[in-house]
Amino acid sequence: MNPTIKFSSDHDWVTVDGNKALIGISDYAQHALGDIVYVDLPKIGAALKAGVTFGSVESVKAVSDLYSPVTGTVLEINETLADAPELLNSDPYESWLIAVTPTNLGELAGLMDEAAYADYCKSLS
Repeated sequence: MNPTIKFSSDHDWVTVDGNKALIGISDYAQHALGDIVYVDLPKIGAALKAGVTFGSVESVKAVSDLYSPVTGTVLEINETLADAPELLNSDPYESWLIAVTPTNLGELAGLMDEAAYADYCKSLS
């Protein structure tokens, strides 16, 4: 796993490389959702705000909102997920949802690292 990955309490992850942040859902989230059958993502150029919904993931169990862990502008969406949303189940850390140009990297300080997120998930059980 990427050592720079950060997690939100909404079970989204973000990793930043230069001026690009990739956002996805955590392994915990994909397990909780079950078989993912559809992903609704924003359009390129959409403005995102940290903690605010930017799309949804539909599974055989439920529809779950996606929350942006950072503020920024959508650069790319993972087009592969339109035809193969189940990739989020098989490899949630390689199957990113969107790429964003973050506008406030200071927001990363409010997110959890991998160890803190693992402890957080244990506390939910």
